[in-house]
Amino acid sequence: MRVNRRGPAADRNIPGLIVKFGNYPLHHGGVGAIRSLGRLGVPMYAITEDRWTPAALSRHLERAYVWPTTGTEEPGRLVEGLLRAGRLIGRPTVLVPTDEEAAVLIAEHQDALAGPFLFPRTEAGLPRRLASKQGLHELCVEHGVASPEAAFPSSYADVAAFAERARFPVVAKNREAFVRRHRPAVRGTTRIAGPAELLALARGWGDSPGVILQEYLPREEAEDWIVHAYFDAHSEPRAMFTGVKVRSWPPHAGMTACAYVVDNPELAALAAQFVKRIGFSGIVDLDLRFDRRDGEYKLLDFNPRMGAQFRLFENEAGVDVVRAQHLDLTGRRVPEGEQRAGHRYVVENIDLPALLAYRRGGYTTPHAPRRADSTELAWFAADDPRPALMMLARMVRPGTRHLYEMYGTWREGRRGPGGG
Repeated sequence: MRVNRRGPAADRNIPGLIVKFGNYPLHHGGVGAIRSLGRLGVPMYAITEDRWTPAALSRHLERAYVWPTTGTEEPGRLVEGLLRAGRLIGRPTVLVPTDEEAAVLIAEHQDALAGPFLFPRTEAGLPRRLASKQGLHELCVEHGVASPEAAFPSSYADVAAFAERARFPVVAKNREAFVRRHRPAVRGTTRIAGPAELLALARGWGDSPGVILQEYLPREEAEDWIVHAYFDAHSEPRAMFTGVKVRSWPPHAGMTACAYVVDNPELAALAAQFVKRIGFSGIVDLDLRFDRRDGEYKLLDFNPRMGAQFRLFENEAGVDVVRAQHLDLTGRRVPEGEQRAGHRYVVENIDLPALLAYRRGGYTTPHAPRRADSTELAWFAADDPRPALMMLARMVRPGTRHLYEMYGTWREGRRGPGGG
């Protein structure tokens, strides 16, 4: 694979720090951010679970700060840990959060972190609201942005009442950031086939179910789109990209496994207008589903931080969203340019099982190009091979789980549309 080292002239005196909370060492997004800024000569630091996470072994990393967290710690403890890292770095540093918990913590403790760190300043409570499924739904209703119909049960009785009137299948998701770390209701986005299955799941959710029950948009009538962008202090887009999600793992509900850059001015304008109205500043990763039944783009997720697949997108000037943020926060111009149409991004360790599952289901993405003009791999890079090798070494247990999930998907396919 040809490594793209071109890019804008960044301020090499101001480092970047990858911030993540929770135990998920196989995170390709953090590796991508380290490489993206590191290839411009920006000194990079990262918070890692241990010395042997793939990110910790990147040749573009100056130092890994080993700090195992769960995301359930008291906010004050997490803030102090960040300040400790800032003191060790010893100079102003751009923060790059890779999960909702980190983005929410930074926003809600801006004054405490503003000394040693640079980050977009936004309304303190906004990232938490955007990361909340209920908060996002309310914002969509308030600003006239289409989103799937949703219910937010507060008790088992609410779930039972919903089961009587709902049109199945439905989708269940954990409602709040942070809560998903220590009291998850579901493992991830979960498709529920009927009332009996919903009620069986709800018995384990306790007195206050932390879930959103959402309208299911049938994949044969929908297309998955993504928007990545960086918005400045005035909520103006300094870098804006659109693409289609071709495969995810688990199928149709999980993390992006393969995606293509596809120009969509209508979608870009919709996203820019929404962000302007709510007044957000920083990097965003949006998931939308185009519902062919009514011709609307429905906003599923608003991640107020860098998305794991952000390296799918880069403009002609070599700017991605992480580079745009660093340039803007250090007072440099963010070069404009068209996005690289026809570019593809593949997450090697999850795309193989996803590919097999999608082929069995016969699903295709109408707007995806028949073949890519260029491809970027999430893990393997000629100039930085060690993260990929460590990923493979640590894949034994997750790989076994993926095979089990593949088997479950195969069995479900054998049962047909009416089965469970």
